[in-house]
Amino acid sequence: MKTISTFQRLKDSNEKIAMLTAYDYSTAQVLDAAEVDAVLVGDSLAMVALGYENTYNISIDDMLIFIRAVARGAKNSFIIGDMPFMSYNLSIEQGLENAGKMIQAGANAVKLEGCNEFILSLVRRCVESGIPVLGHLGFTPQLMNTIGGHKIQGKSSEKIESILSCAKELEKAGCFGIVLELMPAESAKYITDNLKIPTIGIGAGVNCSGQIVVTDDILGKFTDFVPKFVKRYANLHDEMLKGIKLYKQEVKESMFPSERESFELAESEKDKLKIQ
Repeated sequence: MKTISTFQRLKDSNEKIAMLTAYDYSTAQVLDAAEVDAVLVGDSLAMVALGYENTYNISIDDMLIFIRAVARGAKNSFIIGDMPFMSYNLSIEQGLENAGKMIQAGANAVKLEGCNEFILSLVRRCVESGIPVLGHLGFTPQLMNTIGGHKIQGKSSEKIESILSCAKELEKAGCFGIVLELMPAESAKYITDNLKIPTIGIGAGVNCSGQIVVTDDILGKFTDFVPKFVKRYANLHDEMLKGIKLYKQEVKESMFPSERESFELAESEKDKLKIQ
């Protein structure tokens, strides 16, 4: 069973951390069988699984449904629940309560975006209460409207130092790791090299301690858009479409179900009904 100690051990031994997202039971089973280091039930499910345009439309109650499903499928994985928009911003009490709900639903840790005095205080309270926290810096989707959209972060030395300063504060507050999203590879390396805890990159180059991407992106199942930092390892969309078209054709032509997929009535019962 993987724990937060696994993250630090992997970083200390210079072994990369492989993380992926999961939103449902069957996907979680596959990730568990593949022995990925951690599974993130990300708020990206708002777009990938529910069809919203961004992550703002998903609630804590929605997230809990998906966390429970993933926890039932990923029996041996370290599961991290993404705290959704406005589920922790009103008060420390609100954030702590909702983080606790995620742990009770089956998560082993929670992820929080940003770094200010409020977030730092919440991280400390969560850790004090036995709830591990993964930080998230760089491009933070929940703050997209205030940072001006999908923009690369950490493009100047001043910005890099500012992000590093935040990362060190999160480390000091008790975060076991920090996601670095959408920044130049050199920026992420500089930050990673100056932290004790591991960094998890997404669109932040190869020199982070590990990587996280959306499973549906790398498998080609979600096709609304493909981020630059995504590599396709399969094309499930086309394979699914091919299979479904073949199913439709066989139904139309009365080829499915065949005798192999059907059940047969006993001959004695056929005789009673005079069925040929």
